[in-house]
Formats: sequence, structure tokens, C-alpha cells
Amino acid sequence: MTLQEKNEELKNYLSQLGSVAVAFSSGVDSTFLLKTAHDVLGDRVIAVTARSCSFPERELNEAVEFCKAEGIRHFIVDSEELDIDGFSSNPKNRCYLCKHELFEKIAVIAAEHGISEIVEGSNEDDNGDYRPGLQAVAELNVRSPLRHVKLTKDEIRELSRELGLLTWDKQSFACLSSRFVYGETITREKLSMVDRAEQLLLDMGLKQVRVRIHGTIARIEVLPSQLMQLVEGPKRQEIVDAFHGLGFSYVTLDLDGYRTGSMNLTLPEE
Repeated sequence: MTLQEKNEELKNYLSQLGSVAVAFSSGVDSTFLLKTAHDVLGDRVIAVTARSCSFPERELNEAVEFCKAEGIRHFIVDSEELDIDGFSSNPKNRCYLCKHELFEKIAVIAAEHGISEIVEGSNEDDNGDYRPGLQAVAELNVRSPLRHVKLTKDEIRELSRELGLLTWDKQSFACLSSRFVYGETITREKLSMVDRAEQLLLDMGLKQVRVRIHGTIARIEVLPSQLMQLVEGPKRQEIVDAFHGLGFSYVTLDLDGYRTGSMNLTLPEE
């Protein structure tokens, strides 16, 4: 199936759903999904964004601005993961706990506004990694239109570029809790440390970053092509000083570079 055929199938699928509430994070996938759904269904679409300490303010602001510019009804729901029983201990099903609670809250908003379906933005590539959040998607009958038509991340970027979406080359993002080793306690303080550290790197012009936290050790992941930018010139000392100021005892650079789900390497084999 060609890319344009997949896109047409996506539009047909959304049309058949009738009305949708989009779980909207302002990321590449959910922005494309929301834009396409709104183009197809118009006022029968709402966007719902979660506000929590693991979701950077910059992402929330982008979500608000996008919906305002597109004329999409937008609802912000407080979904504080650290208040979920067991979440802060960072079990391997952490993402399931979060997504289950979030989708239940979206369901309430959808029902209040006569919306029949909830949709989320996972794509075909997500099938190849450990994604416990997809269990919540299945249990609560949440739809995954991009996975349904087998759109990959690269294909979504290409279609986003054709639509003129600024997110077409935006860095991939996952909630800040994903920066913690499974079993390490997640706290507001450490989430703030990670958020501020990543913002510093983004402000330096780095394209795709992760600051993984191991106790008080920061493990920086960037694109392999940008590794040398962190170790040559004045940036290295600036980063070190800033990270120490945030509370990190040690600042390390991962020579493997950025890759999604690197914390899943710490999961025991079953």
C-alpha cells in the first residue's frame, strides 16, 4: 500500500468512527492524528491533553497554541501520575498505570460532550518495542488509527510535512518518567531535574535529546551526528556546570546515542 493510500484509509477509518476525542500531547503523531481527524470530522473532534509534572510546560503550551490556531475544542485534564497508587515506585508496567487513568478521564470528558470514540497516536513502529500502555488501550477500547493503517513514524513525518505541520521534524518525545531506570523512585524533584536538563540541551540547538537518570548520574543521549558538539568547545563545560547545579553528581554521554526505549534494556528477560 502506498503512503497516499494509507492516508486515504486513515481518513475513511476516522470518518466511520463518527466523532472522536484525541489524546493530544502535541507530539509528531498526535498532532498529525488530530489535524487529520479535524479535517475529516470538523466539530465532531475534541482534543484532550494531560497536565502533570512529567509533561513539560513547553509541550502543554504547544498543545494549547495548536488547538487555538486550528479552531479545535481543547480540554486540559489534570492527570498527576505520582498520585496513582504504585506509580512512583516505577514498576515495569508504569506506562499502563498512567495510560489507564488518563483514558478513563478522557472517557468522562468524551461522554459529557457526546463524543463516541477515544483515539490515541501510537504508530506501526510502536509494535516493535515494550509498550505496556498499549494494554490500557486494548482494555478500554481506545482506537489507534495510525497503527490500524500501519503508518510508521517516518511516514507520519512525511505526511505532516505535506500538511505544513511544524511538528513534521519535531523531536520524538515521551513522558519524563521514561527517563528513570525501572524500580528507581520517581519524584517531582528528579522530574524537574530531567526537564530542566533537557531544556538546556534543546536551547543549545541539539535536535533529539534524552537525559536518562540513574540515581544522581545523568546519562545524555543525542543523535550520533551531534555527539562531538557536547565534548568539544565551551558547551562541554557549560553543560557540566549546569547539570551539577541541577543536582547531578556525574554527567555522562552515551556513545550509543539517542534511541527510543533504551531503559527497556534494564528489563529482565522472561
